[in-house]
Amino acid sequence: MHCSKCGVAVADGTSFCGSCGQPIVGYSVAPSTGAPYAGGGAGAPLAVAAVGGRDFAGFWLRFVAYLIDSLLAMVVMGIVVALAIGFLGVEFFREHLEEMGRGMNGPNAVFPAMLVFSIATFVVVVLVLSWLYFAGMESSEHQGTLGKMALGLVVTDMNGLRISFARASGRFFAKIITGLVPLYIGYIMAGFTEKKQALHDMIASCLVLRKA
Repeated sequence: MHCSKCGVAVADGTSFCGSCGQPIVGYSVAPSTGAPYAGGGAGAPLAVAAVGGRDFAGFWLRFVAYLIDSLLAMVVMGIVVALAIGFLGVEFFREHLEEMGRGMNGPNAVFPAMLVFSIATFVVVVLVLSWLYFAGMESSEHQGTLGKMALGLVVTDMNGLRISFARASGRFFAKIITGLVPLYIGYIMAGFTEKKQALHDMIASCLVLRKA
């Protein structure tokens, strides 16, 4: 069997093309199970509305899930900062900030370099932790971050199946490309594309679905 849109060979029983996402002609959704089956019969729909009977998640659901994840991240960072201040003391940070201030206003270039190094280290740590969180959760049995889980959303491949850690990592880093598109169009695409995909979903060949 071949996809009618791109011509790629697909396995029997597949409801969507894994390459372009085109519904496979001749398959429909079984009313009792929501699973794709061949033929259809009288009164059966001729196209699959989503994947495995699950609807695509729209822009606003995904946006709220992102806000939940962002709020949780802020809470965790606040706890870490509070623990660091409690362990090292307020005076420790005050003295170092004053030293950096004197260094930036004087001939000594050590403290500005320390400041740049500290900021760069912080950015790298946040990036790595974010990658492990998003890729780890979306490739796990939960198939989504805590925000997505709260709203009943899952990340899948084009056939509605669980994605690997490698693909989840590709989806995460593809968000860098999405973020480069002006006016957040790369993200807003999830509101008007056929399968509610943002740009990074298209790059990684992923879908965000609502649980059945």
